[in-house]
Amino acid sequence: MNLFMELLLFLPIIIYAYIEAFVKLFISVKRKSVSGELVLITGAGHGIGRATAYEFANRQSRLVLWDINKHGVEETAAECRRLGATAHAFVVDCSKKEEIYSAAEKVKKDIGDVTILVNNAGVIIAADLLSTQDHQIQKMFEVNILAHYWTAKAFLPAMMNNNHGHIVTVASAAGHLATSFMVTYSSSKFAAVGFHKALTQELSALGKDGIKTSCLCPAFVNTGFVKNPSMSLMKVLEPEKVANKLLEGILTNQKMIFVPSFLKIHLILEKILPEHALAALYKLQNIQFDAVVGYRNRVISD
Repeated sequence: MNLFMELLLFLPIIIYAYIEAFVKLFISVKRKSVSGELVLITGAGHGIGRATAYEFANRQSRLVLWDINKHGVEETAAECRRLGATAHAFVVDCSKKEEIYSAAEKVKKDIGDVTILVNNAGVIIAADLLSTQDHQIQKMFEVNILAHYWTAKAFLPAMMNNNHGHIVTVASAAGHLATSFMVTYSSSKFAAVGFHKALTQELSALGKDGIKTSCLCPAFVNTGFVKNPSMSLMKVLEPEKVANKLLEGILTNQKMIFVPSFLKIHLILEKILPEHALAALYKLQNIQFDAVVGYRNRVISD
């Protein structure tokens, strides 16, 4: 079949997809139940991870909580139990592959097969590239993207055997829109978005339609990791609001979850605006935060 005929046959699919998307704007989407699901959340001792754990606890999920901070993760687990959920706390350094695999084996042996995996643990250093130490660059990639590979390899096989599960990638708006003085962080989040998209495509190609995927991409969140963030066009988000939007996305099997949702418009503008207009848009946003900028007079060494 020639290219013209293939494009002609593709046209009705495009039209149908647009009509379907338009109709869905006026129809309430059915929400799935997560009651009884075994949910593993990395970075659960603070911020979005903690708030997400509470959301799942309120929906009677069983929880496995990982964090590098013992006090933080145990505090989260205690509150989840108070909310009526079963919660198991583990101290895990997600920058270390061996710790991830070891903890995963304990979970599978002692608790069961994880059915919802939330890769939330993250590290951020706000600094210009030349002021960012080599070990900081390595750490950000180890936690922000490589850990997603190790957890997926540990828990995806059981999901595939049962054709049931959900893998959640917590990325960032910085995984779509580049940000100055966050070169490493932004790059690692671009990788996380790519991981989500490629894994989604692969699961579809393998016929594993029972395994869903979601990717969370929020703007600045008030977690304390970035000091004094501000933007002209939107407010800094609270972890509870982001977690609520994340759960809504998981329950309705949304593939890409932007918080706030109008970030989608920015992505469209980035693809169609001329370079000078795009630069003006970035300036209009007036994104500000505390960052180490010392390349002019600092020699970087490890």
